[in-house]
Amino acid sequence: MENLFENDTSLAQSLRPKDLDEFLGQSHLLKREGTIYKSIVNAKLKSVILYGPPGIGKTTLAKIIASYSKANFEILNAVLSGVPELRKVIDRAIEDKKRGMETLLFVDEVHRWNKAQQDALLPVLEDSTIKFVGATVENPFFYIIKPLLSRSLLLTLHPLSKDDLSKLFDRAIEYYIKFKNKEITFDLQTKDLIINLSQKDARYLLNIIELIVDSSDTDKLKLSIDDLDGIIEKKLLFDRSSDQHYDTISAFIKSIRGSDPDAAIYYLALMLDSGEDPRFIARRLIILASEDIGLADPYAITIATSILDAVNFVGLPEAEINLAHATVYLACAPKSNTAYMALNNAKKSIKDEQILKIPEHLKNIHTEDLKNRYLYPHDFPEHFAKQRYLSENRKFYHPSDVGFEKKIKERLLKLWGDNEK
Repeated sequence: MENLFENDTSLAQSLRPKDLDEFLGQSHLLKREGTIYKSIVNAKLKSVILYGPPGIGKTTLAKIIASYSKANFEILNAVLSGVPELRKVIDRAIEDKKRGMETLLFVDEVHRWNKAQQDALLPVLEDSTIKFVGATVENPFFYIIKPLLSRSLLLTLHPLSKDDLSKLFDRAIEYYIKFKNKEITFDLQTKDLIINLSQKDARYLLNIIELIVDSSDTDKLKLSIDDLDGIIEKKLLFDRSSDQHYDTISAFIKSIRGSDPDAAIYYLALMLDSGEDPRFIARRLIILASEDIGLADPYAITIATSILDAVNFVGLPEAEINLAHATVYLACAPKSNTAYMALNNAKKSIKDEQILKIPEHLKNIHTEDLKNRYLYPHDFPEHFAKQRYLSENRKFYHPSDVGFEKKIKERLLKLWGDNEK
């Protein structure tokens, strides 16, 4: 095994694990004697997709898989490479296969490849020309084509735990002491703060340590909170796993529900400045558009879903403008939760009361008698025919007098009268 602390250009590269015993995290997958562990060690994995957040070791794990299989390691970044680059890798792999050498191709950010680009992988996976490892931070079921998913083992990687990051911190300090002749001391408060600042990203944790140590003009260094001046930004104090995360999104939603665009846009800015996933924000806006605005402004749900498309298509930082657009629109829109409450009322009725039988004339009709009993609404004025649609009279939806819903209420009253259904 190569030295754990090999000399390299960066701390992150120097501490990159070379085998599974050095690899931190993912104990749910890589426990010794587990199926995945043994498959990697015995070079039995053929095609793998690694799904998880940044900075948890997807690239490192791909290199470890390649090292156990003793395969040539090829790497492509889907942002920078396409089918031409893939063809070159395949051509080399074909020649190497003739000489008895396997190739493992690692495609980082594989979700960035379109369908045609992903399709190009399929033939060489079928004939085992290459072993394949893809890495993605996006849900594979949305971004990876089904034929590629069906040919791959999907491994979901979890964020690193505080204990994992603590071990990585200790490795970094050990590296500087043993191989850089540094004398480094620290207190636990400083260590904990650096770990929290990393936001569970191993690479970022090492970058912080490297910046502090390498910028020091002395070989005797005591790490302290003062060393973090200029590194600590307000956004880093927002931990997406902490109460702050949930408190802020709660305040954001409640401000929109309360029709306060100023408060809502403030909390939006806070979340964006803190590194919150913009898709998480957009998804919450979609929920709110139906739960809290609903039929008072039926266009709200269209705005909200369009914003999620915009976030996926445009990306940050420009998508921040789209999120601001939706936030202000939804905050200023009239509010109604009647559709949401109607669903809750119907679900409660199903739970607490006898299930209603479907009226005969609404069933899948096979006889002329039943066909004649069903009144086809489009045959009548205003495309409405008064007839029974529930076997008992039950009221779940109570329209409000707000916004567009006032028109809905007036129309229902005109058609059905007051409680005549």
